[in-house]
Amino acid sequence: MNLKEIQKMLEAELVCGAEWLGREVACACGADLMSDVLAFTKERTLLLTGMTNIQVIRTAEMSDCVGIVFVRGKKPGQDVIELAIENKLPLFVTNFPMYEACGVLYEKGLCGCARAVLRHGG
Repeated sequence: MNLKEIQKMLEAELVCGAEWLGREVACACGADLMSDVLAFTKERTLLLTGMTNIQVIRTAEMSDCVGIVFVRGKKPGQDVIELAIENKLPLFVTNFPMYEACGVLYEKGLCGCARAVLRHGG
């Protein structure tokens, strides 16, 4: 599944990164603790979070995330957007709360990071 499909599923507004909407997503991680993101994400993870600070971008970059969805309609500041563009990281905003956004993606077949490990080993 790619980012464009996920955007549609989550009725998400694209904040930046239209040129990267074809990226394939292997799994998703819903978290507000960036230490959890660092500990549990895998290659090609989509991060869903309610945090909109600059640390989210830095964490996503270190974790090789393919994009970030901000839940509950939270919008990142310009400094966050600029760093995301610099790091070629698409940003989205959805009005779904995190639980529902993760549920929508899971229902459509996108597994969580723990399942990705079981499926692909690693």
